[in-house]
Amino acid sequence: MYSAAMGTNDTSERLVEATRELLWERGYVGTSPKAVQQAAGAGQGSMYHHFAGKRDLALAAIRRTAEEMDAAAGAALDGGGTPYDRIRAYLLRERDVLRGCPVGRLTMDPEVIADPELRAPVEEVLDRLRARLAAVVREGGGPDGPLDPEETAATIVATVQGGYVLARATGSPAPFDSAVRGLLALLAPRVRPAGAAPSSPAR
Repeated sequence: MYSAAMGTNDTSERLVEATRELLWERGYVGTSPKAVQQAAGAGQGSMYHHFAGKRDLALAAIRRTAEEMDAAAGAALDGGGTPYDRIRAYLLRERDVLRGCPVGRLTMDPEVIADPELRAPVEEVLDRLRARLAAVVREGGGPDGPLDPEETAATIVATVQGGYVLARATGSPAPFDSAVRGLLALLAPRVRPAGAAPSSPAR
């Protein structure tokens, strides 16, 4: 049964989702209130009923994007299997490589980075990702000796984000895939319990 509350929530959701897509495609400056309203199929009155303005709406959208990235990483890294298997699952999870990382793209947006409140969800989710990866690396360790958890976590994040940039620059996911395969090959003998057979890094 339809209710006024349901309609209100639906409008708010459409506005947030539209803003997320526009921030990903155009950045903060290119995400105008009019563009959001058109994409969401909402009027100006509806937008300002739910949000104080563009910045308030952008903050809600950035927080949602960060939450989704956190959940996707957690699904892979907090699952079963050896530490190597979980890192492999994270690196090989489905991504729209040519669009780039929605959070990574925000780090290149001057308006977002210049605003501490807009920047905070981006910093927090990347910090959580590095901490989660470091915990998995710390749990592993193979016959070739332990890796530094924090440095390895930073390397994994840098490989993924750099892979996005190279893929977008060439218009092909091949550089991303190549970077991931190379990293997995380097990690295979190091991030797994001693005596465990390494998983194949091939897709």
